[in-house]
Amino acid sequence: MKTNRVITLSRQLGSGGHEIGKLLAERLEIPFYDKELLVEAARQSGFSREAFEAADEKPTNSFLYSLSMGSHMMTSTYTDYSQFLTNDQLFLKQAEAIRRIAGEGPCVIVGRCADYVLRDRGDLLSIFVHAALDIRVKRIMKLQNLSEDKARAYVVKADKKRGNYYNFYTGKDWSRADSYDFCIDAGKLGIRGAERMIEEIVRLADLGYPEA
Repeated sequence: MKTNRVITLSRQLGSGGHEIGKLLAERLEIPFYDKELLVEAARQSGFSREAFEAADEKPTNSFLYSLSMGSHMMTSTYTDYSQFLTNDQLFLKQAEAIRRIAGEGPCVIVGRCADYVLRDRGDLLSIFVHAALDIRVKRIMKLQNLSEDKARAYVVKADKKRGNYYNFYTGKDWSRADSYDFCIDAGKLGIRGAERMIEEIVRLADLGYPEA
């Protein structure tokens, strides 16, 4: 099945968003980008891949961000000011890579505020993949070989980081349904069920039903 859409997936940790996106891209026969975006952004910008990996979906260290999060560590903030600009520059370079990739044709892009970066595209479908916390904790326990307590702490911390990153760079709320076109509960549908539902959404969108 071919599609005329650029599809972005935001996801809670442990919800299976990466796997769903990869399956979807395979079913639709279009390119898939997740960590691959970091390689592309590094290639285009001349920055090292390690620099992008270090800042990947982590909140900016900028002074304004520190203020917005209620940080009072003024001394360390001023000490590392040169690094603050670097994180924001990396985000902008990554956004450039996202726009270029989307400009080449239909694709699936996971995370990295791609829905916001591509918000002016008429062919964009933005999806948020979520699942109940207990389901996600059990999945991370298995994938990372962690105890339940450590897995729960890891999931909660990762979600907070992703949310802070998204909220800061987009001015929207990562956890709100109205930040996206559709929200999918992968905990209830499973990985393949969620992928098939998104595939059907894409099919209907390509048929032009919203304009009918």
